[in-house]
Amino acid sequence: MVFESLSDKLNKVFKSLRGKGKLSEADIKAAMREVKLALLEADVNFKVVKAFVSAVSERAVGADVMESLTPGQQVIKIVHEELIALMGETNAKLTIAPKPPTIVMMVGLQGSGKTTHSAKLAGLMRKQGKRPLLVACDIYRPAAVKQLQVVGEQVGVPVFTMEPGTDAVTIAKHAVAHAKEHQNDMVFIDTAGRLHIDEALMEELKRIRAAVKPTEILLAVDAMTGQDAVNVAESFNEALEIDGVVLTKMDGDTRGGAALSVRYITGKPIKFVGTGEKLDQIEPFYPDRMASRILGMGDMLTLIEKAQEQFDEKQAKELERKIREQRFDLNDFLAQLAQMKNMGNLTEMLAMVPGVNAGALKNVELDDRQLARTEAIILSMTPKEREKPEIINAQRRQRIAAGCGLKVEDVNRLLKQFQEMQKMVKQMTGGLGRFKKKGGGKRRFLFR
Repeated sequence: MVFESLSDKLNKVFKSLRGKGKLSEADIKAAMREVKLALLEADVNFKVVKAFVSAVSERAVGADVMESLTPGQQVIKIVHEELIALMGETNAKLTIAPKPPTIVMMVGLQGSGKTTHSAKLAGLMRKQGKRPLLVACDIYRPAAVKQLQVVGEQVGVPVFTMEPGTDAVTIAKHAVAHAKEHQNDMVFIDTAGRLHIDEALMEELKRIRAAVKPTEILLAVDAMTGQDAVNVAESFNEALEIDGVVLTKMDGDTRGGAALSVRYITGKPIKFVGTGEKLDQIEPFYPDRMASRILGMGDMLTLIEKAQEQFDEKQAKELERKIREQRFDLNDFLAQLAQMKNMGNLTEMLAMVPGVNAGALKNVELDDRQLARTEAIILSMTPKEREKPEIINAQRRQRIAAGCGLKVEDVNRLLKQFQEMQKMVKQMTGGLGRFKKKGGGKRRFLFR
């Protein structure tokens, strides 16, 4: 997971500070030396590290820390605040044009995830009620147009293309005219990239910019490239005056230095982060939430938002009725599993819970495949067995195990867990009134 190593190192530093009743300047200096090393190892730009450590040190030797009853916590608070300031203070939203369409020009090097994240952003905007259009302006990379068409279809967004041989500037101009004619209120232009920055690339991008006057120019930056990501961002910003950054591949085994360096070096905000390979795995970038993740404080707001995205109002009402009538069965359990799977990786979700040590999760068996195995067992049952699991005798258990390719012990374990869950559901039905929101309204349940 991103920042895992940095988070572990910083927490070790803070653990030593928490154990002290009072802090001397020597304690602060030693701690800041460890923080500096941790940031450098995380591939954070040297200029950024120097400025960050200086700002923290200056505040940490102040009277409010030195005379505090909990100086260790005060230092953590300062580090948290400075991390937020480093990454941009607040969430920078996508600028929407006062008169449609909003034109977003996606730029970046080849392999940075530009095409995929053009589709991810378009899909995200579609979920928010917009009518986006994707534009295939990468006319050089083999199969680039086809790739955009494939991902565009997957997110339900139309893709504008023209005959092979048409230059990128003409495609962009015609695409904007098409968007106006067909009431597309957002246009995402997927431009060409190169393996490195060259004059020809920048010249074409400048001509597209002059022709369509984009509302925003977003730079796709591969977080896995570390220091190079910062250099790329600096070069593109100097040539095109970008409006923001989309950090891609933030789910990889990356040190995360780009996320802490890009804004400081370019002065441009990180607007979105790609959190996985799936086309719905993109999030707005919140500096405060990322800072909390880095310091092991969790990220409950993002976790809640992920749950709300998968929340099905109609299904929840039906579930509430079944719980009240004590008819919660394995079909309902299967539906809840499907919602959990859609939320993403279990380990990543748990790491967002405050107080959970992300590093310690490496030693805990949180295999997402366990959900798939549970699903396979339930799907191997007959409809009647799912509705009334109490009829599942030894012979039926053997048949179910054979049907899903697992052991009878696995089937027994699942049925026992479900029995425990049914007991809990029965206990809940006696006190559902406690789950009401203030002033009445909808009720919230454990299984939603």
